[in-house]
Amino acid sequence: MTETSGAVSAPNQHSLEAAAEMFARGGNAVDAAVAAQVVVAVTMPQSAGVGGDMLALVRLPDGPAGPSDPAGPVSPDGPDGPVRALNGTGRSPAHWTTCGNGRPGDTVTVPGAVLGWWELCRAFGRLPCADVLAPALRLARDGIVVDERLAGAAAKQRDRVLAASPDSPIGDLTQGVTWRQPQLAALLQRIADEGPAAFYEGAAANAIAAAAERAGGSLAAADLAAHLADPPALKEPIAIDWAGGRAYVQPPSSQGVLLAMALRWLDDRFDDLPTRRREHVLAELTNACFAHRSDCALGEQLLDRELPVDPERATLRTGPRSYLHTAAVATADSDGLVVSSLVSVFDEFGSGVWVPELGIYLTNRAEGFTDGANAPAPGSLPVHTLAPALWESDHEVLAIATPGADGQVQTLLQVFARLRDGATLAEAIAGPRWRSEDGRLRIETDHDARDQLADAGHELQDVPAGSPVFGAVAAAGLRSSGPFAVADPRRAMRSAIVARSVGDPGSSTL
Repeated sequence: MTETSGAVSAPNQHSLEAAAEMFARGGNAVDAAVAAQVVVAVTMPQSAGVGGDMLALVRLPDGPAGPSDPAGPVSPDGPDGPVRALNGTGRSPAHWTTCGNGRPGDTVTVPGAVLGWWELCRAFGRLPCADVLAPALRLARDGIVVDERLAGAAAKQRDRVLAASPDSPIGDLTQGVTWRQPQLAALLQRIADEGPAAFYEGAAANAIAAAAERAGGSLAAADLAAHLADPPALKEPIAIDWAGGRAYVQPPSSQGVLLAMALRWLDDRFDDLPTRRREHVLAELTNACFAHRSDCALGEQLLDRELPVDPERATLRTGPRSYLHTAAVATADSDGLVVSSLVSVFDEFGSGVWVPELGIYLTNRAEGFTDGANAPAPGSLPVHTLAPALWESDHEVLAIATPGADGQVQTLLQVFARLRDGATLAEAIAGPRWRSEDGRLRIETDHDARDQLADAGHELQDVPAGSPVFGAVAAAGLRSSGPFAVADPRRAMRSAIVARSVGDPGSSTL
């Protein structure tokens, strides 16, 4: 006899299986999401890594969700609503003497993922950290077969990465070879045994600082120790009404507030928009919201900003930028816990700065600084592209996230609009997309609104249908029938409902 224990949508088969293993061991949606994220960090270093960042939104069950650690939740005096937001990102160096020197190491910020994973599991997970890290540790130790996507990214970025780190093993990442990562496996084992201090203090912190310095950066071991001493607190998300329910996005430093701005503007106007101009209005709305990107630290205050949207003609504003990378994981369990999450090193292989002692690349998240309130400054958090989302109504809870940097907000906006228009979740995710980028619209060649967008004056660039430019949505949630999950047909996304054998907590089926 089996019972449904959870659902997962993840970026590859390895991460899907890691989440399923957590459900089989009696873990919950948080255990599954973190296990999948850490596996992504091992198997997709072009998109994510232990040297990167993570963000997550957690929708609690209707009843209390207890911590797995006797120390209690991350912030016992924190938010008391149904959704919690955790920001596993890090700051720029406190003594950023190299700021603006153009060297790869100067783009490195404190990697926040390890402490984010730890605190998320400590607050809501059921399983010991060693169990959650086990799938990733095995893959690092025993090796993975390099697939076409990893090999292609390595070939594309080889010169840039080797310029930053001549000792990087990126040249070994050719399709079909078995790639083992013993240094990374050893690091994960130390984290499992000793906790996040194994990463943010001692030899690991010194190795990270030394690698950043060799590549022209200022990150110091003291920056990592300071991060450990001030772990991320659970916070209230930004919440707005949408489609008869409630939508939730990450608070600052995430730019998820831009999605909230768009949905709030659209909520009362959606039914009155002419079908022939709907995609145009969504594109204009995207650009109007991104005009406020540098002010995302204002959070909910931005919700009251006026958004000028011409319903007929394109204004050709510069709009979002062209970064692509990151990976999304969404999970839900039969007890009512739902997680929307993202993990990233920003650019492919991050900064390209390789830490040989640990087997990791370091994020280049300082590239997220721009101007105004988001100008680079010591000890600061740049506005962050990671923007997971949740939506709930009386009948459903949906976790949804996508990679794509500035494409994240606009991909989710298009999916939410299609859902409101009556599409099923699978249809809304699979539907053709556009992406506003550097003043033009990149558009899938099979998009049925192409002519309408051109007539409205948009500068279009045709992109083959299914291109990774348009993200890769992960979606999971709960309905009265139980957990569900849907994966984007783009990239290599996977989804599964996990059934566990009753009386045998170590057995499960996908």
